Amino acid sequence: MPHPASPPKGVNPWAATVLLLMGNFMNLIDVSIVNVALPSIRTDLGASETQIEWISAAYVLAFAVGLLPCGRFGDKLGRKRLFLSGVGLFTLASVLCGLAPDINVLIGARALQGIGGAMMVPQVMAIMHVIFPPEQKAKAFALAGVVISLGAVTGPLLGGVLISGNLYGLEWRPIFLVNLPVGLLVVLAGFWLIPRLESSRDMAIDWWGVGLFGLAITLVVLPMIEGPLLGWPWWTLVTLVAAIPVGALFLRRQHALEAEGREQLLPMVLLRDRGFLSGVTVVMLHFSAIPGMFLVLAIYFQTGFGLTPLESGIATAPFPLGIMLGSYVTGRFGTRALVGRVALGAAVMLAGMIWLRHAAGHPPADLGPATLAGPLAMNGLGMGLAISPLFQLVLRDVPGRIAGAATGGMQAFQQIGAAIGIAIVSSLFFVRLRVDQDHAAAIGHALSYQICVFAAILTVLALRQWRGDRRAVTP
Repeated sequence: MPHPASPPKGVNPWAATVLLLMGNFMNLIDVSIVNVALPSIRTDLGASETQIEWISAAYVLAFAVGLLPCGRFGDKLGRKRLFLSGVGLFTLASVLCGLAPDINVLIGARALQGIGGAMMVPQVMAIMHVIFPPEQKAKAFALAGVVISLGAVTGPLLGGVLISGNLYGLEWRPIFLVNLPVGLLVVLAGFWLIPRLESSRDMAIDWWGVGLFGLAITLVVLPMIEGPLLGWPWWTLVTLVAAIPVGALFLRRQHALEAEGREQLLPMVLLRDRGFLSGVTVVMLHFSAIPGMFLVLAIYFQTGFGLTPLESGIATAPFPLGIMLGSYVTGRFGTRALVGRVALGAAVMLAGMIWLRHAAGHPPADLGPATLAGPLAMNGLGMGLAISPLFQLVLRDVPGRIAGAATGGMQAFQQIGAAIGIAIVSSLFFVRLRVDQDHAAAIGHALSYQICVFAAILTVLALRQWRGDRRAVTP
């Protein structure tokens, strides 16, 4: 696969990256910040359990379905244009969420937020992939890894602060309205600081492929959202099985388009590249472990041991601190030993998950915010070590012309992994919790999944090396 084009001249890539990551951070924290506010939203708007569930589900589903198509739209229409349009739509939808008069408007605005997020997120990595020279990409992706990881844990903490403060008597609404000044800043400054990159305006969009891909993602993600809460009724299993032929039809169409010399929604050249495929597999596995872990930890801290939402957020603070340290260390290695660094991060997280499972499964009587600081910091360190080289592994040989498709595809599978992980981990947790309401035993049962995931990642990386695919190890 050819290497990406040289970065454009006269561009300050770090100034552009700050704005790109600010937009991405808005999207990331919005996924988790809402969970803290759900009890307040339910009381204020008189929502049913199903409606409360769809506040999150509408966002996740719209976001996952839109990632790959919007990545491709960025390749055609211009990544800067689509990023800024996505930030603008996300900001507008956030205001609609904050002003929603009833639950139905809120759910619709959350779906609109998901579409805005899908428009902007694939452009972030695609633009960074092009504007940085090779010697600076490691530090740039390390910074992106910090932002992505911080987003997973900052949401509950920020949500706890905003809801506890009850600003101007608005209760839960500031968790959405806070996006307005940030979004406006990103859009206005982005016009000046984010470079306008070359686009492929002559590229045709595969609308049949967009429909098939969206249907396949929906058939996977929807039952993963609904299944754990509904006890896995028959239709969820049928839906998952139906995703297989729909996915096969999508791939068959992409092969046919390639044979005809036409543009594909998911370029087949990516699916023939073992480095890209093994990297995407590791991304999907890795991000299936983290959201589920924080979901059950929030229940463990608050329901099991009576911590407040703010205390629960503080309890997870060692994780981002570990990420910062790991990202600083790994960023100094540039493009060297990428597979080895990902493997080191996965090994550290494997050990950290074993430690966390033991510590959380045998808690002291006076459990507080600092009780699990050690294992959470170790897991953060492992994630910080792994994220930057992992993104480089996936994207380093991708030509700039299809960078949007590559990043959109990678992040679509990242979302699939997150949905699968949350479904599995929450099912393991609640199945064990129903036995005797023992939160310590339940979280030990749930965290077995994370241990298996990081063992699987090490296996995938070992197989990659054994097969002789060493192109991503050194430049």
